[in-house]
Amino acid sequence: MTLTRPRSIEEMIRRDENFVTDESFTRGLGYVPDPTDVFISPYAKCGTTWMQQIVHGLRTGGSMAFDEITEVVPWLELAHDMGWDVNDDQVARPRAFKSHLRWDEIPKGGRYIVVLRDPVDAMVSLFRFLEGWRFEAGAVSIEDFGDYYIERPDSDGYWGHLSSWWRERHREEILLLSFEGMKADLPATVGRVADFIGVPEDPDLRAVATRQASFDFMKARGRQFDDHLQRAFRDKACGLPPDGVATKVSTGQVGAGKPLVNKELRAKFDARWQEVMGAEFGLESYADLLKALDEKF
Repeated sequence: MTLTRPRSIEEMIRRDENFVTDESFTRGLGYVPDPTDVFISPYAKCGTTWMQQIVHGLRTGGSMAFDEITEVVPWLELAHDMGWDVNDDQVARPRAFKSHLRWDEIPKGGRYIVVLRDPVDAMVSLFRFLEGWRFEAGAVSIEDFGDYYIERPDSDGYWGHLSSWWRERHREEILLLSFEGMKADLPATVGRVADFIGVPEDPDLRAVATRQASFDFMKARGRQFDDHLQRAFRDKACGLPPDGVATKVSTGQVGAGKPLVNKELRAKFDARWQEVMGAEFGLESYADLLKALDEKF
């Protein structure tokens, strides 16, 4: 049988039900953290891989001895499906995990780094990431994808994820950052992460971690950040052809995809923002959230 990619959102959703098995998800959620463990849990396409690279660089002094970043900073929910035990030793301390879980779900007892990102930018980035891998290139319009993104349930959508972490923003074990802030001042971001995860104050170490988290450095080593191991393990389970292409290091710009989004779709995003973040927290826009995040520090 010839494998094909989904040609609609509905078909993609059906196939994605097989992406993570119940056993793997349950094992991930059942992990008992050490107090020094670091969980990197942004929403999809909000800076997860970027933060994995920063944390790993800081804890190892800049080691790049991995085929793919997920080997050394495993995805908590998917680890079992990729043949890894979340309780195994890691190459360095503190132990670090990737996740996309909400605060309500993630194992408690460690330290948590969450990168926030403008929802329109995150949606466009996810669309580009999935097109040609999880659905056929050209088969799904960005307008249809945007509607799907806006309407996803709280259990796996942007809005449920964002609101769950924002409610807990004052906890000392949680570090909230913004994608935009990381772009504006990467050295300062690396310094804050280093302090948060307990890495000694070493200017040379922080300089190495900053250089290796730069767009140019990561773009030049794209295969180490492209999810090829994940595809090797999970594409067959989702009925996908083995020749999919997905890149985590795309344009390196903030707002680069916004010209692709028309006024009607943008208005839908604004309305959804008001329903969730405006209604509960009094934040009228993502810009207001960034301002509140800056004021917190």
